[in-house]
Amino acid sequence: MTKSTRMAPGTLGAHRDAGEAFTAGGVGSFLRAEGDGEPVVCIHGMLGSSFGYRKVLRELASRGLRGIAWDLPGFGLAERPRKYDYSWTGLGRFCTAAVNTLNIDRFHLVVHDIGGPVGFELAAACPERVLSLTILNTVVDVTGWTPPWTMRPFRWPVIGELWSAGMVPPAFRFLMKLQGIGDYSQVSKAEINTYLTLMKGDDRGRAFLKVSRSAQATAEKQELYRQVVGSRSYPVQVVWAAQDPAMPAGTYGEKARAAAGLAAIDRIPGKHFPQEDQAAAIATRVASIALARKKSAQN
Repeated sequence: MTKSTRMAPGTLGAHRDAGEAFTAGGVGSFLRAEGDGEPVVCIHGMLGSSFGYRKVLRELASRGLRGIAWDLPGFGLAERPRKYDYSWTGLGRFCTAAVNTLNIDRFHLVVHDIGGPVGFELAAACPERVLSLTILNTVVDVTGWTPPWTMRPFRWPVIGELWSAGMVPPAFRFLMKLQGIGDYSQVSKAEINTYLTLMKGDDRGRAFLKVSRSAQATAEKQELYRQVVGSRSYPVQVVWAAQDPAMPAGTYGEKARAAAGLAAIDRIPGKHFPQEDQAAAIATRVASIALARKKSAQN
């Protein structure tokens, strides 16, 4: 973390003060956790960090669970090593190291955006520790994945650097209102600005660009992720913000549903970041699957 980040006032400072630093797999990161009870590990995606789950963690805690979210390397308050494997495999390896470092034995798993592939890597590495899986606006069939137009420029050399440099607060807030948040009254300007600050970090988004360019949209990864999602070792649910223009329910959501072998998607209101305006709805569904699993295990 830079000095300016450590001393950040307001929303960013409150976020920093609500969590703690930790190191996993040789990389320094940042963790937020709330509540007691069974752990719920929440994996963020692009434009995200543990900050994006702050409301969900609070709602999980109020339902008798322990919500946990950390920053992936290259995001938020985590370190951004120049020589690091920012692929889904590499970020998944970090998550496996994190659950070990934090002594999280068995856990419910919530994944969102590219946190889906990253979280699937975690689940594939230790399936016996996964209590349930909640899939939230992410991608399973990665060979057919196309980033939304707002994210596509980041993947191109030179253009990506220019797009990142042009991502100033007013433009970023416009894009988040357009694609990110359904009920914009539920989030403040300062909170949206914090997303951008945490995205760019102290390296002006260099690591973020590396993540954007390290996607592994291969047939081998798709088969692995289908196995994770279709596992019968733990219950799986697909919860989808129905107005998401970046990952529409009718395509990405339906593919996730089919991979999980479910009859239907559990649709909630919202766009691509329902953690901001639908935190209670998300936490309710996670608590529901956790309770159902516990009752099933007792019978």
